[in-house]
Order: sequence, then C-alpha cells, then structure tokens
Amino acid sequence: MNTPRAASAALLCAALLAGGCATTVPGGGTPTPEDPWEGFNRKVYAFNDTVDEAVMKPVAKAYKAVLPQLVRTGISNVLGNIGDVWSAANHLLQGKVHTGLDMGMRVLTNTVFGLGGLLDPATEMGLVRRSEDFGQTLGRWGLGPGPYLVLPLLGPSTLRDGSSLLLDRQFSASTLAKSDSAGYAITGVEVVNLRAGLLDTTRLLDAVALDRYSFLRQAYLSRRLDQVYDGAPPMAPMDNFEDPGDEPAKPAAATPAKPASSPTK
Repeated sequence: MNTPRAASAALLCAALLAGGCATTVPGGGTPTPEDPWEGFNRKVYAFNDTVDEAVMKPVAKAYKAVLPQLVRTGISNVLGNIGDVWSAANHLLQGKVHTGLDMGMRVLTNTVFGLGGLLDPATEMGLVRRSEDFGQTLGRWGLGPGPYLVLPLLGPSTLRDGSSLLLDRQFSASTLAKSDSAGYAITGVEVVNLRAGLLDTTRLLDAVALDRYSFLRQAYLSRRLDQVYDGAPPMAPMDNFEDPGDEPAKPAAATPAKPASSPTK
C-alpha cells in the first residue's frame, strides 16, 4: 500500500465527515453560500496555522538557508517534470490536444536534454509549464467546485478539488518510490520545497490581511476559477442589475392652478 496516498484519503474522509455537521460560524454569523462549513473550516485552518508556525515554517527556512538556490531549483525542476506528465494527461482529458502535446513535448525535452528534469531547457524553447489537475478537468466538463473545504495539513480546497486530490496523488513523485519510507521522504521534500517557495508570500499576507482566513478563501476560489477557464472565467450573472436609463419616468408634479382674476370694477 502507498502510505502517502492512504494518508491523503484518510485526511479527506475525516474532513468530509466533520464538515458535514459543522456549520456554525464563530461569533454567531451566517456562513457564506460558498463556505457553508465555515465553522469547521476555521478550526482546521487554525490547526494548520499552528502546525505551520511550529514545524513547517522553521523547517522551510532551514531548508532555504542550508541548500543553495541552484540545488533547490534542481529539486523543483525534477518534481515539476514528474508533475508535468499528469498535467499533459489532463490537458488531453479536457480536449485541449494542442497544449497537451506541448506539455508532452516539454516532458520529453526536459527528460532527455535536461538530465531527467534536473534542468529546464523546455522553457527556454518556449514550451512553458501549463499545470492542470483532475479537479480542473472536472470543472472543465461542468462539475461545480462545491463547498469550500480546508483540509487538515493540506490547506484550502473544495469538495470537488479535495476529492480529485486522491487521484492526483496517484501520479505524484512519491508513487515512484519502492517503499513506504521512500515515499514519505519524497512527499516530505515536496512539501518542504513548496513551503520554502511560499515564505515571501506568507510574509506579505501577514502584513496586508486583516482576516487571513477570508483572504485565503477568496484568493483560492478566484484562482481556481481562473485556472479552470484558462484565465477567461465567465462573467457573474447580472440578474439584479438595472440600467438607470430604463427606469420609468417620474410623473411631473402638477402645476397649481392660478386663482381667477377678479373682474374690473
């Protein structure tokens, strides 16, 4: 059994079971339509934030301080090249044959000429990375995101994207490992490398966001909508919009009648 994959499944199941019966918002507020499980989500967010401050952020800072930029770039390139295989498949599943072939050519180029993905000559050749996952594929074929969901340790997601994560993880770098311990090690490198790349982002978030939970929720949902529609999401419905020019004209105020002039004596 692939333990990292089983752990992801267990986390998602726990989140769904707890989320289904937790709808109360702290402070007695009403949950927003896209986040009906806000009470549960905020608790998970607080747990994740505590773990991040105590463990993930210090480890990411040490990782960034110890490993030279060149080594970290090589690690990111290798992990990205493996992920590009699944991205190419999702392009094809969405019917985007041209970009799917481009992504396939990118993988082939970096694998052969980039020393197994350690280098990234494909980008210099114009074969840029266009990452896609199965959640985006489902969204492309009309499946809505469902409620917003914060997954334990994994962070912001939705019901659709969280469920799709189970399939996405089957094509991650950790599945190439020959043992559970090696799979854990690769997953750990993935997580730490990703967290190290987000250090500057979280520092900016701490400085500008009054309610980090709401800010991250809106940022995630907006980003995923943009990804599903390749940067051109549909416009929001404007059913309640009224053109001021269409308003009925107000009746003119009645002019008071002038008093009749008295006859000349």
